[in-house]
Amino acid sequence: MSPASDNQSDPPAAAPARRLRILLADDHEVVRQGIRALIEKTPGWEVCTEAGDGRTAVALAEKTRPDIAVVDFGMPELNGLEATRQIKRILPECEVLVFTGAEDEHLIHQIFAAGARSYILKNDMTHHLVSAIEALSQHKHYFTGAVSEVLFARYLDGTPASDSESGELTPREREVVQLLAEGKSNKNVASILGISVKTVETHRAAIMRKLRCDSFADLVRYAIRHKIVQA
Repeated sequence: MSPASDNQSDPPAAAPARRLRILLADDHEVVRQGIRALIEKTPGWEVCTEAGDGRTAVALAEKTRPDIAVVDFGMPELNGLEATRQIKRILPECEVLVFTGAEDEHLIHQIFAAGARSYILKNDMTHHLVSAIEALSQHKHYFTGAVSEVLFARYLDGTPASDSESGELTPREREVVQLLAEGKSNKNVASILGISVKTVETHRAAIMRKLRCDSFADLVRYAIRHKIVQA
């Protein structure tokens, strides 16, 4: 009789680990280190580049072409919402996860409209980050129960969504608002955006007129109220 091993096929080879290249953007290095450690526990996943502000995140996304971008909403120079819009415009195939501390219905809708497929509250990152990235790697949406409640509460109670004045601004105007609200001068804004000071002044005047702001303080309050900058 032949040995038993002669009648048995070899066990199937283990599936190779899925390779994922991930961009990580957050303005706090300690937070980035913690998220990187969570991500790189999974075989085949690597943080291919890191950014400390939204504008750098967009530039690095274009340069490194990651599969997934994990982006903090509250970043300087360009917040996570605007960074998502620009990353998706440059790399439509790159999936974006935005994380934030804000349970804000309008903000959640804006982020999904910008092209992100996942929105996670910072308090949920430890428990949900890996599952969210796994879903994004399959081009599926992922959000937690807390976000679901915010998204669907209005539909369940029958209350119509209200329009927001933030929709009146163009993407470039929102960039200008954020930079000005962060305290940058017209000259600084022009240098960052690669436009002339005169163009910045034109944008600023149009923004003040659209939003009916009587003072710069009104503009800053608008930026804080609409989560363009963090208070």
